Amino acid sequence: MKRLIRALPLVCLLLILWLVLNDSLSAGHLILGTAIALTLALLAPVLRPVRARLSHPLAAVRLAGHVAADIARSNRDVGRIILRGRRAGARPGLLDIPLRIRDPHGLAALACIITFTPGTVWAGHDPGRNVLTLHVLDLSDPDGLTRMIQDRYEHPLMEIFE
Repeated sequence: MKRLIRALPLVCLLLILWLVLNDSLSAGHLILGTAIALTLALLAPVLRPVRARLSHPLAAVRLAGHVAADIARSNRDVGRIILRGRRAGARPGLLDIPLRIRDPHGLAALACIITFTPGTVWAGHDPGRNVLTLHVLDLSDPDGLTRMIQDRYEHPLMEIFE
């Protein structure tokens, strides 16, 4: 019963999604949607065996602030590169960054942060060596970018998830 109560928000969300996608409030769709939502909500923990633990919520808030500022700054810089074209002197390239973070949730958050930031794309991750490969629109300061990724993103993510 406890498991069902914990799954209730997901059940409600899935049922609402089912009804919106089918554009119907008929009894048949309510029953079928409820059955599907219950089944998926009860099976969801099996599909996600590794649970995330948020250790330091204040660090997460600080990280969100850093990310928002960096995204705004990066939007400005990428806009400038696009408007100036070749005169901007941007040097695109790939950059390998050694990582210390191992938590899969932290790595997923880092992937999102990097991909959300204009001018950078998560191009790959070698789990054996724990090296992140980035494609960067302007690779004029690879050491500075490496330090920024490690200090501003990886370190807080390790504090939050590990």
